[in-house]
Amino acid sequence: MKHSYMKSMVVACLATLSFIGFNATATAATNYKVVKGDSLWKLGKRYSVTIDDIKKLNNRQGDMIYIGETLAIPSKTKVLAAETTEPSTAAPAHTAKPEPKPEAQPAVSISASEKDLLARLVEAEAKGESYEGKVGVATVVLNRVDSPKFPDTVTGVIKQVVGKAYAFSPVQNGSINKPASEDSKKAVEQALTRKDRLDDSIYFYNPKTATDNWIRSRAVIKTIDHHVFAK
Repeated sequence: MKHSYMKSMVVACLATLSFIGFNATATAATNYKVVKGDSLWKLGKRYSVTIDDIKKLNNRQGDMIYIGETLAIPSKTKVLAAETTEPSTAAPAHTAKPEPKPEAQPAVSISASEKDLLARLVEAEAKGESYEGKVGVATVVLNRVDSPKFPDTVTGVIKQVVGKAYAFSPVQNGSINKPASEDSKKAVEQALTRKDRLDDSIYFYNPKTATDNWIRSRAVIKTIDHHVFAK
């Protein structure tokens, strides 16, 4: 009888401790509204948690976040509590597998509609160009967003009027309204990582068709396919 009583007490104590740990994980979170320039990587750095912690708490599979949405950010308390209540599943040292290399995280966040608009511009401006050329066009648009010389949104840059015409000819002639290819969509995602800013190029042109002598006076950074990228 004494043995059974002690066993019951041990089980009850363990259940109580587990309940306390669960409560700590359930409540220790902060609501955060995504703003321009945010990414899961940046939020993880700011709150000292991992990208997987944020994705798990918000039931996310992908890494993209959007301006204006609200995310629950786990605190250090939550992460530590979760680690202490979960059973250890560590494999022996000789069977441990190297962790996969994390995918490139977007350095900036734009809305889904702006992403679609940018992909359609890339398709219209760089149709027939290489994937690298498509990434270059998207990069110029994002560089303009960052530049004080241009509007501070993707939509504002793409639909900017210079003189009596739109800055980008596909907006002027309507070809931007055609759907984007998968390559153009992927090129936008690649450009959003901001790994290669093309030395902050804010112009691109085709030297065989450009009629503006001023654009030819800009400092050339790189030539990709039929486009010259300059600033």
